[in-house]
Amino acid sequence: MLNKKNQLEANKLQKRLRRNVGNAIADYNMIEQGDRVMVCLSGGKDSYGMLDILMNLQRSAPIDFELVAVNLDQKQPGFPTDVLPNYLDRLDIEYHILEKDTYSIVTSKIDENKTFCGLCSRLRRGTLYGFAQKIGATKIALGHHRDDIVETLFLNMFYQGKLKAMPPKLLADDKKNMVIRPLAYCREKDLQALAELREFPIIPCNLCGSQDGLQRQVVKEMLNSWESHFPGRIDTIFNAVKNVSPSQLADSNLFDFIGLELDRESEHDQEQEQEQELKIPAISL
Repeated sequence: MLNKKNQLEANKLQKRLRRNVGNAIADYNMIEQGDRVMVCLSGGKDSYGMLDILMNLQRSAPIDFELVAVNLDQKQPGFPTDVLPNYLDRLDIEYHILEKDTYSIVTSKIDENKTFCGLCSRLRRGTLYGFAQKIGATKIALGHHRDDIVETLFLNMFYQGKLKAMPPKLLADDKKNMVIRPLAYCREKDLQALAELREFPIIPCNLCGSQDGLQRQVVKEMLNSWESHFPGRIDTIFNAVKNVSPSQLADSNLFDFIGLELDRESEHDQEQEQEQELKIPAISL
């Protein structure tokens, strides 16, 4: 049992997460009337939290939408196949457990000293995209949060030379699937706190999660160091992702630098108008 103070903090946490998810959904029109949302569950804290918050919002939302929980069993050694079904059976929600041995494919094609994440995510994404169409899902909800988005921004800058992150809403290249990230405004530490409060049955990733020296982990440690010295810095960086000025960057595909021309005539006209205004005599009463 939580004491009064802890219960108050727990209530604040849940309200904050619910508000953040609600705002993200509204800002990007993530969920619409009649949507069938496929909620992708990995067994980690973030996807558990996403399902929990979406189910909570569904009960009071002004629109009707369905939730379908889907887990992809990638046949990792030691994966506890009973954990998610046991948890989902208690929630009164439609769910599906997909089985596809992507683990063997990834480990056979990627050297042990290299990260598995890229190929693993592509294989997982392809399977989930296909299944979403099969069950008539109109949206695919992924559990990436604010910190994931900021980390991806720096990963792409440092290792790919690209200025991009994870969008809160994404139309797949084939235009057959719409991906949403309802946790885009949520902090990872809040989701960790929710997982502890709810006692979610966390399933660790034994594929990429067990590798040392991951680029993402390096970036995460860098950001956490910044945040400890300058609280609020990650929030500021995330706000920058939402406030882009193409004319202040260098991508000619986003801004027409070549076509820039001087326009001093309009400036001259403005100066003349100001001079005329100054010459207007004051009205005496």
